[in-house]
Amino acid sequence: MSTEELEQAALKLTPRDRARLAERLLDSLETLSDEENAQLWTEEAARRDAAWSEEAARPAAEVFADARRRLK
Repeated sequence: MSTEELEQAALKLTPRDRARLAERLLDSLETLSDEENAQLWTEEAARRDAAWSEEAARPAAEVFADARRRLK
């Protein structure tokens, strides 16, 4: 089963079962090694940097237009 299929199946669970699954998944992250934690944070930092670079590459007029639309 792929991760996407697993995710779709999990989203069909009842809210109580989803909460229990989320808790168990979060608890499982507590047992990661220092190296695994460092790798995950490195990947997250790279993802955020790429997202920031994409956003920063937008023309200022477009950014301001989006902000004005959101404020209305």
